[in-house]
Amino acid sequence: MVFTILIAIFSLGILIFLHELGHFILAKKFGVKVEEFGIGFPPRIFSKKIGETIYSLNILPFGGFVKLLGENAISNDPQSFSAKPVGKRALIVLGGIFSFWILALIFLTIGGMLGVPTVVTDTKNLSDLKVQIVSILPGSPAEKANLKVGDIIEQIRVDNQIIKVENVQQFREIVEKNKGKEIILGIKRGQEMLNINVVPRKEVKEGEGPIGILLVNFTLKSYPLHLAFLKSFETIFSLTKNLILTIFYILSNLFQKGSLVGTEIAGPVRIVYFVALSFQMGISYYLFFIGLIATNLAFFNLLPLPGLDGGKLLFLILEKIRKKPVSPEIENKITAFFIFILLFLALIVMINDLKNLL
Repeated sequence: MVFTILIAIFSLGILIFLHELGHFILAKKFGVKVEEFGIGFPPRIFSKKIGETIYSLNILPFGGFVKLLGENAISNDPQSFSAKPVGKRALIVLGGIFSFWILALIFLTIGGMLGVPTVVTDTKNLSDLKVQIVSILPGSPAEKANLKVGDIIEQIRVDNQIIKVENVQQFREIVEKNKGKEIILGIKRGQEMLNINVVPRKEVKEGEGPIGILLVNFTLKSYPLHLAFLKSFETIFSLTKNLILTIFYILSNLFQKGSLVGTEIAGPVRIVYFVALSFQMGISYYLFFIGLIATNLAFFNLLPLPGLDGGKLLFLILEKIRKKPVSPEIENKITAFFIFILLFLALIVMINDLKNLL
């Protein structure tokens, strides 16, 4: 598991590196001086100056940056970011987001050719069908038994009889007949095989189920190159649409109910865990999941929040409307405030991740 966690961290590091490379390439193309190209956030572990740019590796692994001349202050130097037209500056900012989308297309297309995890309703004539947990209700028997999202249920033992789990409907019927009785689930988690005892509850609220899990039937489905490429576009579009709906749901909960209850956000720790788990499941799952992460990161970075690429675009749009830039001092203060808020939220999410995984 340690090796797969290292693979997961390395994978996310590569995504971050290529994201920053997108900013770097367009900055160079438009003649902007890149003062530093950093992977991770300071303090520095290692740095080397090549030409006019310092290349650094920093101690905080989840992030990266490209420091441009004149990015945080107005400069008359022709090589400065602030001296370039708004359109070119916007493209430099968008370079990192484009990188994420391109990477998502590449990973999802290759994954589609090897085999895409596909949810199916018609389970007839499928020899490689799997039943997987995709959601767990808080406080449910499943959560208390330490079942995890991503677990594949391979068998169920009832009264010393082992039954192979063939599909979701069959599993539900077995559980329904054995409410209040201890059953043993044969779970595949990555490459681990686990036996987990759980007692389906007799009294069940509508829509929750005796164990409190949401299951899907899925199988691997392969496509030729052109179809895999088109399917990748569909996946990115569908995921982005769902992310937009999720943002509206979160804001609705926050403003109408003053609460984020029911909102589940995965932070870096859980993302590393799921990347490691997908790697254990096989290269198809790994590539597909990395493609989904790249899409998520593209969307997240496009949000109009200072401290993210979308926040920088917001200031550029204001500059275009106002016909003059926002004061660098004001922009820097607003950005610093939002970065503090984002880091604080990231810490809360990380603590929640550790509580869920440990």
